[in-house]
Amino acid sequence: MSAPLSNIRVLDMSRILAGPWAGQLLGDYGADVVKIERPGVGDDTRQWGPPWLDGVAGGESAYFLSTNRNKRSATVDISNPRGQAVIRDLAATADVLLENYKVGTLKRYGLGPVELCALNPRLIYCSISAFGQSGSRAADPGYDAMIQASAGLMSITGPAGDDPAGPQKVGVAIADIMAGMYATTAVLAALNARAVTGLGQHIDVPLYDSQVAWLANQNMNFLVGGKVPQRMGTGHPNLVPYQAFTTRDGNLMLAVGNDRQFAALAKCIDMPELAGDLRFRRNRDRIANRGELISLLEITLGTQTTAHWLAALGAVGVPAGPINSIDKVLTGSFAEERGLVRQLANTLGQDVPIVSNPVDFSETPVSYRLAPPLLSEHTEEVLREWLGYSQELIAELQEHSAI
Repeated sequence: MSAPLSNIRVLDMSRILAGPWAGQLLGDYGADVVKIERPGVGDDTRQWGPPWLDGVAGGESAYFLSTNRNKRSATVDISNPRGQAVIRDLAATADVLLENYKVGTLKRYGLGPVELCALNPRLIYCSISAFGQSGSRAADPGYDAMIQASAGLMSITGPAGDDPAGPQKVGVAIADIMAGMYATTAVLAALNARAVTGLGQHIDVPLYDSQVAWLANQNMNFLVGGKVPQRMGTGHPNLVPYQAFTTRDGNLMLAVGNDRQFAALAKCIDMPELAGDLRFRRNRDRIANRGELISLLEITLGTQTTAHWLAALGAVGVPAGPINSIDKVLTGSFAEERGLVRQLANTLGQDVPIVSNPVDFSETPVSYRLAPPLLSEHTEEVLREWLGYSQELIAELQEHSAI
């Protein structure tokens, strides 16, 4: 069967990560995603290397490849009046438009949500920005790292206490990625609303607000308990023991989620008396006496290898896992079993490795149609297919540097 969004056209005018991540997800679900890029330059991340696919600087960067599969690339100069006309024509036939320009930029070119939604009332126009489309900081620029810092994440990430190594940012641009995820779900909700009302709408997704929203239990810990969350290393504010431990030959992550699992852990490490100890019997007790319990576990878990403990803990149903490096994650037997890595051939005949979409539909499978596109690879194709432009008109637009 066809993919779930195979009837949807997406005009992806975004760049870097948050918007392109949303566009890639919609493409995975079958949408026809056209990525609009600046002629001769393209998405900024095309230059964000090394590494490069072909090993040569200026080729396809790994960063760009990570977030632009299942898209076609068309180059349009939106500062050129004729280029603006092309965008209006594309928007008139699109279902969704994604953009993450600085607030006001597209409006200045007559391509803002008011103008394009008037042109196409069914259009779902999704804007992603640092601080939202309105408010005192709307005009401020922002990248992922500063959002992780200013929206609270870095205050709870890194070694505990006064360790000079903290605070730290997450090792991927998680604020961008989560904003892209929120944008995707918002677009899908808006598509459903349009099916009822027949009308599109403007969606405003700020990185800052998205980052704040997904602090989840840490937000509520403060709002309910009144205590400001702090860095705890790998520890958990609401569960104990739930953190990394050093073994005889490495490390493991222990994730005890309830009292039953704690009793199983105590028995597994030959300390069954811990489960009946009033200091540790219930999770609230273990939180109150965190330091004492962690000290006992550190000594015991340090006596055996990681493999030993993973086998023993797994046998009694206690969640624990190794701290794998990314090479082990992507090349191990479980990666092959799950099909985590795939290859897509681009038009140069190069095999492009991609990481699979994690969603598995029973009836409308995720689509893997297109490798991340070469710059401007599909400009003429898109203008013919979406708009019916003649070859003469396309040549004229090229002559005027509009595309």
